[in-house]
Amino acid sequence: MKILTSLFSLFLALPLAAQMPQPTAEHQKLAELVGVWDATLEYMGEDNKLAKSKGTCIRKQPMGSFWLVDKFQAQMMGQSFSGLGTTGYDPAKKKYVGTWIDSLAPSIMVTEGGFDKTGKILTMSGMAPGFDGKPVMNRTVTTIKDKNTHLFQMFAPGPDGKEMTMLTMTYKRRVKAVDKVPGK
Repeated sequence: MKILTSLFSLFLALPLAAQMPQPTAEHQKLAELVGVWDATLEYMGEDNKLAKSKGTCIRKQPMGSFWLVDKFQAQMMGQSFSGLGTTGYDPAKKKYVGTWIDSLAPSIMVTEGGFDKTGKILTMSGMAPGFDGKPVMNRTVTTIKDKNTHLFQMFAPGPDGKEMTMLTMTYKRRVKAVDKVPGK
């Protein structure tokens, strides 16, 4: 009887498995970002002075092809900074969706957006705490320069209410020595 029950359960599950969503071309764009990236950061530091630092981002797809997970580490404003992001493509919304949490904010940022017609510029928007701690609309723009370089910019309202650049990061993919060998 146990075997019959197991076979019946399997029989019922087969149609569901046949209907499981499959990764799309939009998900494949995310797969292209998997790797270890070195980042150079420029941001508005203390006393509204431009500050610079370096960081590392490890991007993986630990749950299959639907989600890209970013784990970011850097030194910012004299302290250790870490962040965790997710990016995916929601076929129902026909938009890229994402989340971001980090060690400097007690709130989660939820974003959505899309690539431009060239497929090289991803613009996402979402709410995050502003200078006064109240939620404000943030905009991020990721420009893919080539397969090993991209530029990330984050914009939000400044103290005067006008949009300003909050953060600029240049990402360079760490390339393995074997990848530099011609013909590989």
